[in-house]
Amino acid sequence: MAFSYKNSKGVTYFLHATTRDLKSGKKQTLYFFAKTQKAGVLDKVPDGYVVGESTSGLPILKKK
Repeated sequence: MAFSYKNSKGVTYFLHATTRDLKSGKKQTLYFFAKTQKAGVLDKVPDGYVVGESTSGLPILKKK
């Protein structure tokens, strides 16, 4: 089951992640929210992160 977040305006967003290779050879994981479920949807919030909300109602992922 995908992790979903319903904001204060009643819109549901799903948490996704994608991994990119950097020029230095390291891998970086990018987290983002989308209104639809796409490839890379996550089942839970990653350890060390919490979900917050911006003033415009968009969900954001913050480190604890």
